[in-house]
This record gives sequence, structure tokens and C-alpha cells, in this order.
Amino acid sequence: MHSASRLSVALLLCATVLSACAPSISHTASVIPDAAAPDERLVLAPPPAPNSAAQIDDDRVFRATRALKDTPRWTLAQNDADLEPAHVVRDFSCAVGFDIDLAKAPHLSRVLERIRHAVGHRTSEVKKYWHRTRPFVGTDLPICTPAEGLGLHSSYPSGHTTAGYGMALLLAHLMPEHAATILQRGRVFGESRVVCGVHWKSDVQAGYLNASSLMDTLMALPELQDDLSAARRELLAMQKTAPAPAAGQCAVEQDAAAHSMLTEP
Repeated sequence: MHSASRLSVALLLCATVLSACAPSISHTASVIPDAAAPDERLVLAPPPAPNSAAQIDDDRVFRATRALKDTPRWTLAQNDADLEPAHVVRDFSCAVGFDIDLAKAPHLSRVLERIRHAVGHRTSEVKKYWHRTRPFVGTDLPICTPAEGLGLHSSYPSGHTTAGYGMALLLAHLMPEHAATILQRGRVFGESRVVCGVHWKSDVQAGYLNASSLMDTLMALPELQDDLSAARRELLAMQKTAPAPAAGQCAVEQDAAAHSMLTEP
């Protein structure tokens, strides 16, 4: 598969996580236009220049984290590479204390469906603009997922981080009583891309900002407010009956949160 094709697949996956198995959008609940989201080519600073201190640090972190292969943190990174929508939503179950089932939250699904194209389009624009090569290219060092399907020159910003931290921001907005732990899990989701070896540290940091600027703008749109309110009610109702997440999984996530891949080798 050529690099351009890999880029298309990666961006499709990034956009897909901000969609779901939702009903078709009706004329009364239309897809949010791309122009409603900020142009991330203006928002994000350039990626580190070759031989700069920031790039040297990116190299250091990439090589140091290869030692995590086959550890529980590596397994969590593999889990976080799965952008199937219901899977990503469920990744925040430990953060809220109950198993989140997207199939039982049609309004949440509809919010995700309405914003997915704008998020995907804006992220695609900035990835193509910077055309940054991924850290594993030209090495034989391990990565946690197959390189097939990844855009080899679409590293900046991290699309997975945009998707995962974007989901965290949305869920924190809907359940502010759990905001700290939800956002912590969103941070870990982004750091998983460093552990995985498919993004530089600075790609992930840019992914947090990319998600923040996109979601902050989109969640303020008047046309989303009714669905956002209904989505909160869905989650609160789910909380009363849903089972607790697996304790072992929650322990792995907590250990990952305590050992940041952006500050520790």
C-alpha cells in the first residue's frame, strides 16, 4: 500500500472514532460543516525542526520507550490503537466507574456522528500540511501495531490522540463530576501512541491541542445543545445499572497514568 493510501486509511479511522453506530442524520440534525471547526494549520505550531532540542528529545523518548515491548503498558497501547467507536467510548469506563455502552446512548452517538467529518477534515488538513515522517520509519525498532495502514508521513499531529482526547473532552463535558479521571485517561490514551512507537512525543502534545481547539469550538455550537443535554441524561441513567469495569484493567490504566511517557524515559 502506498503512503498516500495509508494516510487515507489512517484519517478515515481517526474520523470514524468520532462517529458511531448511530441512526442516519436527518435534515433536522445535519452534519456540522467543516467551516464550523477551526483551521488547525493556524492553531498548531510547526513540529520540531531537524536537530533542534525538541527533536532530540523526541528521538530520546522514542528509543527509550522501545524497552516497554511486551509489558502491560505495551498491551494497553495496543488496546488504545483500536479506534472502533464503541471500543473507544468503553475505554473510559474505569474513569467513570461503570461500563459505558455506546449502543445505549443514541444521543451521544448522534453528537459524534454530527461532528466527525469536521474533526476528520481539519485533522487531515494539518497532517497533509506538515507531512511529518513517523518515528519508526527507517528503523527496525518494534512498534505495537502493524505499520500497514499507517500514513508513514502523517505523524503530526497524532490523529489517535485527537480522537481519544477529543472523546475525553466530550465525556468530561457531559459528566463533569468525573472530569479529572476522564481527562487523565485521555492523556494516557495519547501517551499510548508514544509507547506504541508510531508517534513522536511532540505529535501527541499537538494532538491534545488539536482535540482541545476542535472540541471546545464544536461543543459550543447551539445546534448541538439539545443532543448534548440528552446524552448526559443517557449516561446518568446508564450509571445506575451498568456493571463495574474490570478491576485488573483499571489497575493497568492507573499505573499508566502514574508513569507519564511524556516525562519519563
